[in-house]
Amino acid sequence: MKFIVDQQVEDIEMPENLKLNTFLKEFHSVCPHSECSFGLYGFAFGQSPFPVPLLMQEALMKNANQGAYAPVPGIPELRNAISKYNKHYFGMDIAPERIYVGPGTKELIFNLLQILHGTVILPTPAWLGYLPQIRLLKKNYHMLPSNTNKKISPIDLKKLSLRLQDRQKILILNNPNNPTGLLHNRLELEEIADVCREQNITVISDEIYAQTTYDFSKFVSMGKIYPEGTFITNGLSKSHAAGGYRLGYVIFPQHAVDLKRQFKKILATEYTAVSTPIQYAAVAGFEISKEIDIYFDATRSIHQIMGEYTYNALSAIEGIKATKPDATFYLLADFNAFATELQKVKINTSQKLSEALIVHPYHTAIVGGDSLVLERTDFSARIAYVDYNGTKVLQNYFDNKPKTSSERIEFVKNNAPKVVAGIEMICTFFKNLRKESLNDLQTQKKKKFDDRLNSA
Repeated sequence: MKFIVDQQVEDIEMPENLKLNTFLKEFHSVCPHSECSFGLYGFAFGQSPFPVPLLMQEALMKNANQGAYAPVPGIPELRNAISKYNKHYFGMDIAPERIYVGPGTKELIFNLLQILHGTVILPTPAWLGYLPQIRLLKKNYHMLPSNTNKKISPIDLKKLSLRLQDRQKILILNNPNNPTGLLHNRLELEEIADVCREQNITVISDEIYAQTTYDFSKFVSMGKIYPEGTFITNGLSKSHAAGGYRLGYVIFPQHAVDLKRQFKKILATEYTAVSTPIQYAAVAGFEISKEIDIYFDATRSIHQIMGEYTYNALSAIEGIKATKPDATFYLLADFNAFATELQKVKINTSQKLSEALIVHPYHTAIVGGDSLVLERTDFSARIAYVDYNGTKVLQNYFDNKPKTSSERIEFVKNNAPKVVAGIEMICTFFKNLRKESLNDLQTQKKKKFDDRLNSA
C-alpha cells in the first residue's frame, strides 16, 4: 500500500540541527582512517554539558508516582515557583495566572506563532530552529540583518516595519543571542521597544540563555522594558542543563486575557499537559535556594572561562573575526577574509565549508552560516564551546577555582582539551588553505613566465 504525505509536510526540510547530526553520524561511520577513533571536535551542538542540579534529580525520583494528568497551564506549585523566580532574578512581578508551562520553549514559541496573526520579523543571524517553524506554519516573514555589531538596529527595524502592511508585526528577539553570544543591554532594548510601540510590533522574547549572562547584573528582560507587548519564553534546558526534561514556560502580557484562553485551547488539543513528574522536578529547580545560586554562579563562570579562551584563540588566527560573548556558550566566527581562497578550492558556500572541516584530517564540526539564516555565501559559523565532561569540570572548578588570567587558560587546557585541539585544527585548516592558494599562485606565475619565454 502506498501512503501519500501531505504536501505541506513534503515541502518542509529537515531542521538544520538534525540534518547536521545525521551527516556527522554517517560520516563518522564510514571514515576509513583509524585516526577517527577519537571522535570529532564538537563545536556544532549547543547543549549544556553540566549535570542536572541534584535537588531536581531528587525531586523527580520522589515524584515518580505522580501519574495523574496535570492542568493544561501547569501545576499551581510550578507556576507559583516560576512567578517567585522571575521576581527574585529578573525583578518582575508576574502573577502565576500569566504563566503557561509547555514541553520546551521551542514548542511554546511554535504555539505563539500559531495564534498570533501577522508578519514575523526574524533578525539574523538567528537560532536555526525559528525559520523551520515559521515555514511550517506558512507565516509571512522578513529577515532583519543585524548591524555591524551583530545586534538589532532600531532604525533598520523601523524601516522594515514601515514597509509591512500588516496590522500586527511579530519580532522574535533572542536575548542573550544564539549564535553570537551577545547581550542587548537596557538602553538597546529601550530603543527597540520605542519602535515596537510606535509600529505596533509584538515581541516574542526568547530568554532561554538569561541565566548564562556572565555579568548577571547586566541582564534585563524585555518584559520589564515593554511589558504590554512582550511574550517571554524561558525554561530549564540551558540554565539547569536539563534539555532532556523538555520543560519551558511562557509569560503573557498582563492584559492578554482572551489570548490566554485561545492558547490554552491549543495546548489542550496538542499535548494535554507536560509530564507531571517533570513539573514537580522543575519546582525544585525554580525555587530560590542557595544550592541553585551556587550552581548558576559556577556554571556561568565556566562558560565565561571557556568563551574567553575560544574568542582569544580564534581572534589570534590572522583573518578570523569573532563576536566576544557576553553570555551563552556560543560565539559567531567570521571566516569571510578567506573567501577568495575558499572559492579557489570550490568551497563556495558555508555548507561546503562545514563539510570541508568535518572530513579527514580535520574532524571539526561547526554550524555554518546558511543554517543560521545568513546568505549561503557568508562564511560565518557558530562555535559552541561545550565539548568537555561537564560533571568533571564542575567538580574541578569547585576544588580549585582559577583566579588569574593564566590560571583560567590552564583551566581550559586541562579540562577542555578537545576545545583547545579543535581550535588548533581550525587554524591548521586555514593555514593549509592559504598555503595551497599561495602554491597555486606561484604555479600560475611560473606558467606565465614559461609562456613568455616560449613565445620569445
